[in-house]
Amino acid sequence: MYSRPELLIPANSLEVLKIAVIYGADAVYIGGEAFGLRAKAKNFTLEEMREGVEFAHNHQVKVFVTANILAHNNDLEGVREYFEELKNINIDALIIADPAVFNIAKEVLPDMELHISTQANNTNYGTYNFWHSLGAKRVVSARELSLREIKEIRENIPKDLEIETFIHGAMCISYSGRCLLSSFMAGRDANRGACTHPCRWKYAVVEESRPGEYMPVYENERGTYIFNSKDLCMIEHIPELMEAGIDSFKIEGRMKTALYVATVARTYRMAIDDYKKDINLYKERIPFYKSEIAKCTYRQYTTGFFFGKPDENTQIYESNTYCKEYTYLGTIGECVDGLYRIEQKNKFSVGEEIEVMKPDGRNISVTVKKIQDENGEAMEAAPHPKQILYIDLGIELDRYDIIRRKED
Repeated sequence: MYSRPELLIPANSLEVLKIAVIYGADAVYIGGEAFGLRAKAKNFTLEEMREGVEFAHNHQVKVFVTANILAHNNDLEGVREYFEELKNINIDALIIADPAVFNIAKEVLPDMELHISTQANNTNYGTYNFWHSLGAKRVVSARELSLREIKEIRENIPKDLEIETFIHGAMCISYSGRCLLSSFMAGRDANRGACTHPCRWKYAVVEESRPGEYMPVYENERGTYIFNSKDLCMIEHIPELMEAGIDSFKIEGRMKTALYVATVARTYRMAIDDYKKDINLYKERIPFYKSEIAKCTYRQYTTGFFFGKPDENTQIYESNTYCKEYTYLGTIGECVDGLYRIEQKNKFSVGEEIEVMKPDGRNISVTVKKIQDENGEAMEAAPHPKQILYIDLGIELDRYDIIRRKED
């Protein structure tokens, strides 16, 4: 089907799964409506999951389902029932962190491929071999590992045990993502899928006898967001990732938009394919990859722990806002009477110059010629997101093309 490395892309809805597939994923990971660590994502009903798996398999793409909560007693029976429901969905693997959930999966789905989540704190080859002995096919490395450590793991585990590693996306401040801040401060358990992301909040100090007098927390006089990490990006380091023996390049982002998924999937797809063709071609195109990867929202970029302990520049102390160079306007649907259907995601208007993003790597500048609502009424502008529109951009479009606007 494809050779190492696999490009593994997140999806939080059926629409985004299809985008991930079209824009270059070898595999997609999704969550059902329970027992995953992204409870605030849209996630998939069983019917949506079935449709998504069928669509992916028709394009020779695999689908993995997350069930990676750290389970409490009252979760276990529900986990068993959920896995019974998955029997007829034809997914390719389950991603699991909890040993009890792992055992239930083996009982209910004995032929299912099982992957061990990064939440299981997989930091050494002994842990990898432990999970292999129990029947795991793949282990996801902890984000704290360097490339040197991953390479050492590869040299000390069976050849048929796969290594999956996050190479792009948001970083947690806590050990492999295990965090109690959300439970403590908001009563929502990050380890059961309900994180409120308090590491992104702004903090101040209050002296006990002076209530209401908030003193900002400064660290190296940079600002107050003391827990806020930059996002991981390894687009410049495909050769080093390959040499470490990683089998699956994983992208974080099950809370992100279709524009993010398409941009990241397409850029890493091009980078991996260029590297396989000719390393010199890959090196020449690094500035292009960097410019493309910056076209989705991000919090500035870092290489995380891959080259050793991160320095102080890995944190963002002054704010928690995203860098945003482009705005997602919609995904092209079917063509009706010469107009293309979209579900509008953000405002745009007739006469405005926007960009069409193609799965093959092309970006085409166009001018909006016509906007029409569902009733056939012409509109000069589309100010209300989430409505269905029909548009003419002056060129022939394809299903799953994405339209976006460059911001000043």
